[in-house]
Amino acid sequence: MSQTSTERLRVYLAQLPPQSQALLMREFERAIERGEDTTVASFVLEQLRKVVRGADHEAQPRTNDPARLLFSPLEPFLVEANFPLRPGQVRRASLLSVWQWLIRDGAPELAREFEAVLDRVRQGGPTSDLEPAIRKLQLAAVDAILKIAGPGGDKQRALARVGPPDVIADLLPIALVLQAREALDTLGGRLPSYLRMFADQQIGVVSASLNAVPLQTPQLLPFALSLVMQRLAAPWQIIRLAIKMAASDNEIRVAATPYGVAVTIALHDLSFLAVRLRTDIKRGHFDSVAEHLKALHDGVRGLRTELDLRNDSTWGKQLTSIRADISNALQSEIDSVPGRVRRLLRQRADKDIGASARLDPGEVDETAALIDFVAVCRTYASELAINEVTLRTYSDLQHYVEHSTEALVQSLRAGDAKARAYRQMQVAAAIRFCDVLFGHDYASLMSRAAENAMTGERKPSRAG
Repeated sequence: MSQTSTERLRVYLAQLPPQSQALLMREFERAIERGEDTTVASFVLEQLRKVVRGADHEAQPRTNDPARLLFSPLEPFLVEANFPLRPGQVRRASLLSVWQWLIRDGAPELAREFEAVLDRVRQGGPTSDLEPAIRKLQLAAVDAILKIAGPGGDKQRALARVGPPDVIADLLPIALVLQAREALDTLGGRLPSYLRMFADQQIGVVSASLNAVPLQTPQLLPFALSLVMQRLAAPWQIIRLAIKMAASDNEIRVAATPYGVAVTIALHDLSFLAVRLRTDIKRGHFDSVAEHLKALHDGVRGLRTELDLRNDSTWGKQLTSIRADISNALQSEIDSVPGRVRRLLRQRADKDIGASARLDPGEVDETAALIDFVAVCRTYASELAINEVTLRTYSDLQHYVEHSTEALVQSLRAGDAKARAYRQMQVAAAIRFCDVLFGHDYASLMSRAAENAMTGERKPSRAG
């Protein structure tokens, strides 16, 4: 494959959602283990690993990790343990404890047998032996887990032998996903790879795919819906499937169907996205803020308009809480921006400017990002309950930056030469802020005005 084609492939893979990348990685790994089209699969898998891990060197093949191979069907549903779990998810941290329990107590003989097969493959043995060994151990793991965590299982014994309560809570979902691996794989194969739209036609295709496989139990349906969400351009639109199944947008009728869990999942994911937004803002990371704001705006508006939610219902209260969290996180940051701009652009008397006075470039960068952040918030302000503060702050910023830039440019025409370097820094910062607030043309105009001011200040000295 040419360099250009490789770059296009890597760009495409980088644009996929993380869960879709995990799903694709798992499918190519399984294709290699079965010996199917290994050249193409190995190449795409190599590029995908580089994208996911951010490294250009070849990563260690995952087939070296027996636990990863055993739990590969769970990969699309794994999450980190620092946020509450929703239906259709499993904590990644739980897998190590379950694996250690399996090799110690759950299925030690089969685990040793599987590791022996894996050793032969590592030494150049036939890869065709690997897939049957993986499936055999997966089914043994299901049986062992159901004995202690299924209906009638001894939960105290499980707690003592496997791990802490979080791990115990994940035991049954782990077993059910491993047990339903073929059904989940079939569903993944029938679903469109990417759903830019999720209207009646697409909903019909997805509904037929879900009905064709045995995933309609309350325990497995959330995992099936999670697979569907990973294919959606706008994951919140999964609620449309629940509305279709209920033949109504009334929340009571929607909640009464098995697909009502789709609304719970959508609300949970919006809440998680709101937490990520708040964390990014606190850390001063604004690269993904626009993307998060759009997703939150579209999701909140979609749930408010497509579902008939009561304010005092569980779902209604959750949505209200999400909007309040977003509003609080944004408002406090928006309120702080004008003060930061004033600190940088405030005109000081020449006698108050020392010869070593400087503006911190990092602070200028961060303030420019914050101004852009306010501009982005303005686009989504109404739905996120920040309309008033955003419009007021943006107007204040425009007025202050415009007048401060003009005054700073004029200050370049005269004044103490010792203060000129500091004034020039202020003008450069002001012009950068103008670029964000008024556009490139206005910023270029002010930049030329600043150059003329400096030139005009030197002319009298040459004439004299």
